[in-house]
Amino acid sequence: EETGLTVQGVSSKRTPSCRIIGIIKRNWRQYCGILQESLPGAKFHLFLPHEKRIPKIRIESRQAEELKNSRVMVQIDHWPRSSRYPHGHFIKTLGKLGDKETENEVILAEHDILHHEFPEAVLDCLPKLPWIITEEDLANRIDLRDFCIVSIDPPGCTDIDDALHCRLLENGNFECGVHIADVTHFVRPNTALDLEARERGTTVYLTDRRIDMLPVLLSGNLCSLRGGEERFAFSVRWEITPDAKIVNTIFHKSIIKSKSAMTYEQAQTIKDDSGINDEIALSLRHLHSIAAQLRQKRLDKGALVLESSEVRFQLDTETHDPLSVMNKELRETNWLVEEFMLLANISVAEKIYELFPDCACLRKHPAPPISNFDPLVKAAETKGFQIKANTGKELADSLDQAVLLAHPYFNTMLRMLATRCMMQAVYFCSGFESDIKSFEHYGLATPIYTHFTSPIRR
Repeated sequence: EETGLTVQGVSSKRTPSCRIIGIIKRNWRQYCGILQESLPGAKFHLFLPHEKRIPKIRIESRQAEELKNSRVMVQIDHWPRSSRYPHGHFIKTLGKLGDKETENEVILAEHDILHHEFPEAVLDCLPKLPWIITEEDLANRIDLRDFCIVSIDPPGCTDIDDALHCRLLENGNFECGVHIADVTHFVRPNTALDLEARERGTTVYLTDRRIDMLPVLLSGNLCSLRGGEERFAFSVRWEITPDAKIVNTIFHKSIIKSKSAMTYEQAQTIKDDSGINDEIALSLRHLHSIAAQLRQKRLDKGALVLESSEVRFQLDTETHDPLSVMNKELRETNWLVEEFMLLANISVAEKIYELFPDCACLRKHPAPPISNFDPLVKAAETKGFQIKANTGKELADSLDQAVLLAHPYFNTMLRMLATRCMMQAVYFCSGFESDIKSFEHYGLATPIYTHFTSPIRR
């Protein structure tokens, strides 16, 4: 935002373009790092930034001895033509090198993540406790409190922003629903609360804590779809045939009362236990059956199943220090939830584009240039496999075939490598794109997509 560029137009038959002819101001920021050891009594010192792409910074300080083995923050002031390094000045000490809190602070500062306490002006926007639902609140909502709605999340999750239900209809079809926390009931446009959430943009999860986008009264309580609590939601409900064809879709505000806030493991146990046949178990089995078919249809269209190494930490309950690390175990209930969140996002994308064709906020994932796949192609060729990547379907099929029974992790490695070949998914306004084909989400193999889910954290 602080960088000003003088540009000059260059003719092009395709799209407007430009070239840089001068830099008005550099977008320097504050950097975290350590001081390089220097001679005793030296007045000038070299600062080694944590970010490896940033050059060393020359600073003046008489505190070098005290700052040894500490993480410090430095600001660049200018870069003389005659100097090998930019010149800057010391800002503050972050803490001892290697200390957990210090390193967390470095991560947050380097990624420009706001993590200060919420200001009074923001807290003043919050509802007063005890919070009471009024008749006025219910005026434009459909009452779903008697529905068997449940949430499925990781253990320890308190910011629950989605829940599901499934029930058998008299005509033999199913009604499935995704219910998303109605954050807009509490976060009104252009209030201090809204502006703060815009600045933060997302909830950030560290190993031992999270940095909320919204105050905890909302994120962990009034917006969170907790079990047994009456909460406001925005619901998407589908009538779906047993073979997963969508007959009808409706959207509305609602009030719900989740029957259970389950973990993925708990939901999997209930679904698999043939001795449990209550309303929740039957709902989970119906959801699983439909989700499996929805998933297969996406895969048949060329949706990609890529790999990423996700781990979780076991923490000490008192110090929150990591005790052990392990791979996250993915269950059927993980992709059950994933499929219905994808379906909700696709359905909402179609609806908002229908109603607001010039200003729908959508998300696209461009297809990568074929040259992006060169490292993947070469890696597969070492074991005699051919990777075709002219379309998402070709790539998906090629990855499915590249399996070595003697080396089960070879296919996993290829899928991780394929992830690195992808383009970045981006948000865009529908009115800025002239061709609806450019709306496509390559990785999900869907022609249109948005982010409707997860409003507490995004």
